[in-house]
Amino acid sequence: MNAVEIKNLSKNFGSKQAVCGLDMTVPMGSIYGFIGENGSGKSTTEKMICGLIPTSGGSIKLYGKDYTDESVRAKMGVLIEAPGCFPGLTVFDNMMLQAANLSIPNAEQEVIKVLKMVRMEGAAGNKYKNCSLGMKQRVGIAMALLGNPTLLVLDEPLNGLDADGMRIMREVFLDIVKDGTRSIVVSSHLLGELQKVATHYGIIRHGKMIVEMTADELDASCRTYVALQSAEMNRTKMLLGCKYSRVEEDEAGYIRVYDLTTPEEIVSYLYENGICVTEIKTDKIGLEEYYIDLMKGGK
Repeated sequence: MNAVEIKNLSKNFGSKQAVCGLDMTVPMGSIYGFIGENGSGKSTTEKMICGLIPTSGGSIKLYGKDYTDESVRAKMGVLIEAPGCFPGLTVFDNMMLQAANLSIPNAEQEVIKVLKMVRMEGAAGNKYKNCSLGMKQRVGIAMALLGNPTLLVLDEPLNGLDADGMRIMREVFLDIVKDGTRSIVVSSHLLGELQKVATHYGIIRHGKMIVEMTADELDASCRTYVALQSAEMNRTKMLLGCKYSRVEEDEAGYIRVYDLTTPEEIVSYLYENGICVTEIKTDKIGLEEYYIDLMKGGK
């Protein structure tokens, strides 16, 4: 059974169509990376999944039932934009208020449990206003975890985090889904970070789903290339451009050759033309480059 199944979903705001005929499938136990540029319809879709705004057409099913069914609504945890916390209260007190809102039994034990899950048990006594951005994001996820939901919908939870905050968030995501009973839908513009945890992807543009794929399918779709540097970069690029169909220079200063070839072949070719290669390697494009290619209409 899938955690989320969406068919032909649409949403209109007056004359503007924000989501148009969108299909989306989130398998049980997955971390689903929801990707798209600003204004593509990601947040609107997430808000419809969560029941925060009504749909204009199409269907949303959670665990095989209509998303308005109370039994499946109770299985959902949500963090859209920012958690609703009182700045002057401690993290623990804010969590206890949310537990009271949800009528959670054994609230104190539940709050301690979810704070441990998001690595915030040591900061439970901190006032919310004194927490870092990363800590506040984890408090929001902890609130979403109250009541033991099986589906989490998280909108841009990685924004503004430093390297350590992102590492902790990755660990939290993997811990949440490790037993296979929970699923996460997470939108983010930080595609390099998302690629480290996501098991499935959905790429949306202008309110339409462009492609859905698993992490393995993404890996198979990402092109390999040979990257090199030499003492004569301009001449090297010119020579390689005469022999191979796609040659580019990347931001790190490497010349990339995307044709099916080997480093040995390239080194031999350049040596025959009087150029010594100083560094060469084989690599593969990541999610970010794949996404940019896709948005440009590449393959």
